[in-house]
Amino acid sequence: MSGPLAGIRVFDLSRILAGPTATQILGDLGADIIKIERPGAGDDTRKWGPPFVKDAAGHDTSESGYYLSINRNKRSVTLDVGKPEGQEIAKRLIARCDIFVENFKVGDMARYGLAYDQIKYDYPRLIYCSITGFGQTGPYAKLAGYDFLAQGMGGIMSVTGDPDGQPTKVGVAITDIVCGIYSTVAILAALHHRQVSGRGQFCDMSLLDSQVGYLANIGLHYLTSGEVPKRLGNEHPNIVPYSVVRCADGFFILAVGNDSQFEKFCDFAGVPQWAKDERFSTNPARVRNRRLIYQMINELTEKQPQKYWIDGLGALGVPVGPVNNIDQVFNDPQVLAREMKISMPHPAAGSGHVDLIGSPVKLSETPVDYRLAPPTCGQHTDEVLRELLSMPDDEIRTLREKKII
Repeated sequence: MSGPLAGIRVFDLSRILAGPTATQILGDLGADIIKIERPGAGDDTRKWGPPFVKDAAGHDTSESGYYLSINRNKRSVTLDVGKPEGQEIAKRLIARCDIFVENFKVGDMARYGLAYDQIKYDYPRLIYCSITGFGQTGPYAKLAGYDFLAQGMGGIMSVTGDPDGQPTKVGVAITDIVCGIYSTVAILAALHHRQVSGRGQFCDMSLLDSQVGYLANIGLHYLTSGEVPKRLGNEHPNIVPYSVVRCADGFFILAVGNDSQFEKFCDFAGVPQWAKDERFSTNPARVRNRRLIYQMINELTEKQPQKYWIDGLGALGVPVGPVNNIDQVFNDPQVLAREMKISMPHPAAGSGHVDLIGSPVKLSETPVDYRLAPPTCGQHTDEVLRELLSMPDDEIRTLREKKII
């Protein structure tokens, strides 16, 4: 095992997306992730399909594409923490771990004797990360949280979508993913603190906090001005032109970031007078006259194909690009050159391998290490119990008969 987190072990009692996103990042960086799953069921997302991995006969397996997306570099152990024997084994495993990640509702871990306050004195170096919908405090703390609800409650849907249409969620479960990334940052900070102080700590992470946290300039638009931002479709609230525009064979993105770029666009488009027109010569003026300038731009750009605009404007340093479908993304030469599409051996796949999304983390001295494909449910139970707890085979067999594992 290699990577900057080699030697770090994680007791991963998370499922669905936010927690597994965090633990996959930690696993990619070299941590040993012990993924705890329910015997006979496993992570809920295993069943979130189609699509599923196909076996040699072309039939669906129990491995969904959703599950594969965030469970690389983990070892799967089936363990029923709802039973006293399972809780005892969990504590023995936690004693061998540096980090505990869970994303159950507030109070659930206490029922199993695994809440932070119940175990922190036994494991003072443990970093315990709890991911919930709304955090451990506040009036919503005990409510269940979901990405879709957090997107709605946290404001992002109110500024996403067509101005005349419905509020729209982001096409991926962005709040879960961002919460997973924030959780990784918190865990890494806690690891650094432990290195200095010798003490672990509790990381209280929530979907709603994460959603509000990445409102960024949109949130500050309101906090600074008191004006409530509205949906603008693909347009930018503070920069014009910065949107999807029409071309003869579809659409392209025109992302003019300053007045110089706008002047270059106008010269290339054959309308240099626009850059001198007081209605459009500065970005604030273009923002005030956004409806008119977008109408004029679209009437102009739809006369030429996408390649004309992307090649011509790109050569002048004007930011432009296509709106790719997902198949085009994973065939893009830049995406392939950056190894954002990878393939790993998988025992359930009839082809012998599964394609996965690579890590965006590029480190010169300690590169990401792709060691383990997303595991089948309970694939490493015996291995982990033998390795970490020195558990004999007859005890493992008895636990399996009693459905503890």
